[in-house]
Amino acid sequence: MSVFLTVNAIAFIAIVAYGIYLFARVVATRVTYIKMGKKSAFDLQLKERVEKIIKIVFGQSKLLKDKKSGTYHVMMFYGFLLVQFGAIDMFVKGLSPGAHLPFGPVYPAFTFFQEIVTLMILVAVVWAFHRRYIEKLVRLKRGFKAGLVLLFIGILMISVLFGNAMMMVWHGEALTWSEPVASLIAGACSWLSPTAAAVMFFIFWWIHTVTILTFLVYVPQSKHAHLIAAPVNVFLSKHVPGKLQKIDFDIDEEESEEDISFGVGKVEDFEQVQMIDFYACVECGRCTNVCPASTTGKMLSPMDLMIKIRDHLTEKGAAVTGKSPWVPAFAFSNTKGNRLAGAAGSEAAATVENISLIGDVITEEELSACTTCRNCEDACPVMNEHVDKIIDLRRYLVMTEGKMNADVQRAVMNIERQGNPWGLSKKDRIKWREQDEDVYIPTVKELKKEDKEFEYLFWVSSMGAYDSRSQKIAIAFAKLMNQAGISFAILGNKEANSGDTARRIGNEFLFQEIAEKNIKEFEKNGVAKIVTIDPHAYNIFKNEYPDFGFEAEVYHHTQMLYDLVNQGQLKPQREIKERLTYHDSCYLGRYNGVYDPPREILQSIPGLQLVEMERSKENAMCCGAGGGMMWAEETTGNRINVARTEQAMAVDPTMISSACPYCLTMLSDGTKAKEVEEDISTMDVAEILALSVLPRNEEKSA
Repeated sequence: MSVFLTVNAIAFIAIVAYGIYLFARVVATRVTYIKMGKKSAFDLQLKERVEKIIKIVFGQSKLLKDKKSGTYHVMMFYGFLLVQFGAIDMFVKGLSPGAHLPFGPVYPAFTFFQEIVTLMILVAVVWAFHRRYIEKLVRLKRGFKAGLVLLFIGILMISVLFGNAMMMVWHGEALTWSEPVASLIAGACSWLSPTAAAVMFFIFWWIHTVTILTFLVYVPQSKHAHLIAAPVNVFLSKHVPGKLQKIDFDIDEEESEEDISFGVGKVEDFEQVQMIDFYACVECGRCTNVCPASTTGKMLSPMDLMIKIRDHLTEKGAAVTGKSPWVPAFAFSNTKGNRLAGAAGSEAAATVENISLIGDVITEEELSACTTCRNCEDACPVMNEHVDKIIDLRRYLVMTEGKMNADVQRAVMNIERQGNPWGLSKKDRIKWREQDEDVYIPTVKELKKEDKEFEYLFWVSSMGAYDSRSQKIAIAFAKLMNQAGISFAILGNKEANSGDTARRIGNEFLFQEIAEKNIKEFEKNGVAKIVTIDPHAYNIFKNEYPDFGFEAEVYHHTQMLYDLVNQGQLKPQREIKERLTYHDSCYLGRYNGVYDPPREILQSIPGLQLVEMERSKENAMCCGAGGGMMWAEETTGNRINVARTEQAMAVDPTMISSACPYCLTMLSDGTKAKEVEEDISTMDVAEILALSVLPRNEEKSA
């Protein structure tokens, strides 16, 4: 027996060492691929990053948005951490039969706890299997590889229970409360001889050992690489959600024109931090499940986009670095349909160079379908950021290859020439004031002539200035500011475009040109505070203009109105008997976390009944206008704005409200498409508040 135990120990040490070596090799290979990307600046802010780890990794906060899947994942996550002590105990028993972890008198309690955890994990495995293969949840894949880890975990748990049971039979141990399941199995197998039980123990022991090591090597080569990459990804995630990186257009004199490109045209053009996302992807489909493009029949799937780029990176990394994407002993590559099979060295590198990231891997149609709503990012349990990658790819198409949707191109050209997407005259930007000559809306220039100052610059936006429906929002808000005694001014014809459309569609050069001009205008006029009815302008002024040296306080009009109502400067008095549902703007909500102020305003209005849609707040569906899509026709699948209107109609409202002129336009079009515009009105929060606050003669004109 001693000879056998010695051989057993040597074999154990050898296979464990080999397994750890293979694991380290695979992880190192993936790190090498990631290092092909560009380096980026890193702002530590350690406290905030540690808080994210605690909340998202250990608190599983994002996973628990789906209560069913989140619950069994929590069971598996914590169970698998805790059961590792049991695995060590199992190893000790196999290397030195009769011994166990030195926990003294608490050892029985330890084994009882380990059995409970083991059973909990088995329940989670069965539950996960049911969700994927029986319930057939749409967002989950159902191939062999998708369930392989469930098989591994199941084998690990069962081998522990049966191994402990065989140990009890082998040593003639009495059945015990501390190992109830193993005792039941041991009782059923009591007819085995001690020698047979010993053989069975070592069979289960080796099954457990080999499965653990196989799992260890498989994990970094599969979607379960998220076990390693996800915590890193969460730690390195952006402090400002959805913020885009500034492109430096200063060109090195030594670079030839052929070398100059902007955006991401090759996978290695992504930053290293972005590349971690690819290996952190869980392939859970939550992003695709909430994507407005995907759910209305467009080609885009955020999950597939991440997987396809990841597989391309793995292929290209293997070809360029010469390091295999998988280990020969375990051919569990996560690369589907390896296009480099049979190629090696320079041949592989040449082959991969002919694979175009945009075209062969990701299509232009996928990129153009994104509304930049960030619902995918909000749903992602590992903090993957899909939108910045899509925009980086758009930047390459627009600024390097000169490709753009014809409708969007027209809008962008109009913004460049006239400062608005319709191409209307710059001189007409101030004409919206003529909608109501009784409201006081001074320009900065007019106040300067009168030697007066202003506290807030009211950024009207192109929608507020030129769109006839949005002009009513601007008028209502101006009247409310007058009523509350707010000192404000507008730029009038000096106001331009915020640059949001240009930046999101990929024309970073035009955006930076617009931003610099706007900042100069702000500085010239001493602007310290900005308020706007446009969430897109609000977001870009607040979060992205600071990269260009702009410093000011930026407010959305619902934030100001909320404060004015709370402070008693605006008093809702007149009843509005409507059943209202509120639609969250993506750029106000998911980008900036402003959910409560609009609702608090609406709830302060007498007679108004506020009802929530099934998808609201963080999970609210996009109206379809973001990312420049306001100016493009939807030619595939169903219209996003109609789908969102149908969600609103499901709660039987008499009024739909929003706090964004883009959203309101899309929802108004949606009610017309559904032929319910006579029964369901659409109004901005400011317009509704004006109906309750302003004197009768004023609210009619507002």
